[in-house]
Amino acid sequence: MTKAVITCALNGVLTDPRRHPVPVTSGEMATSARQAFEAGASVMHVHFRRQEPGMGHLPSWEPEVAAEICEAIRDACPGVIINQTTGVVGPDVSGPVACLKRVRPEIAACNAGSLNYLKLRSDGSWAWPPMVFDNPVEKIAAMLDAMARSGSHPEFECFDIGIVRSVGLYVAHGMAPAAHYNFVMGVASGMPADVRALELALDLKRPGDPWQATLIGRGEIWPVHARAAELGGMLRTGLEDTFHLPGGERAEGNGALIAALADIARQAGREIASPGEARRIMGLSKENGDGGAGERTAPDR
Repeated sequence: MTKAVITCALNGVLTDPRRHPVPVTSGEMATSARQAFEAGASVMHVHFRRQEPGMGHLPSWEPEVAAEICEAIRDACPGVIINQTTGVVGPDVSGPVACLKRVRPEIAACNAGSLNYLKLRSDGSWAWPPMVFDNPVEKIAAMLDAMARSGSHPEFECFDIGIVRSVGLYVAHGMAPAAHYNFVMGVASGMPADVRALELALDLKRPGDPWQATLIGRGEIWPVHARAAELGGMLRTGLEDTFHLPGGERAEGNGALIAALADIARQAGREIASPGEARRIMGLSKENGDGGAGERTAPDR
């Protein structure tokens, strides 16, 4: 079976570092990425945060902040693949576009459709005011054009089944040369973290295109990770997606989560892909990374 490409989602967009062990400074990001890299992650999905003291819970779209963070991660993890977030609410995409131009990540996340983004507290009240994560076609096209200019391979973030189907339409229309799917499962108002939903999404994607499962939640996510590994998918976890290990205990950092996911991959009979192998599996060019030069050798992975 194909080796397992593992992505570490290092920190997410708004998780408060005063409450959770998410890395936000360039030094923290590099250290956490290194721990995940040594545990088996070849790809780092990165959200940029404000670097001023006390402001790390807020996102940043400053290109020099993005560059400092990505350079620190690349220095700490030789050969690593950077996957940059591009998600913003509203029509103004100038921030993520500027960061794409400055960082030139090999992969960039392209949110492939809109979603009512909802969550309830236990008392039935909204966890935050109901909002629309708006990704109309013209916004998606603008992001894809920017990714083409930066040489970044688009990873289509699919929060619901209809969005999975839409990706095929984008490719058929010529908006993107190919599809690289990320099934985002576990958002309360999107696809559930459920094996049945995963198998349906696989039935509806374009045949032969690479895919990954992002599972958001607690204990319910780990059986779905196991099924994704059995079905040959790329795998992702990290403090953006969960704070809990398979046994229910809280994870102290990204390294422990990646180690647990790598164990699941091995239990499914799959070895862990190095960065160079991950590039070949995903069909990435070597123009923006170092092509795997200096990456860790197989016995250490």
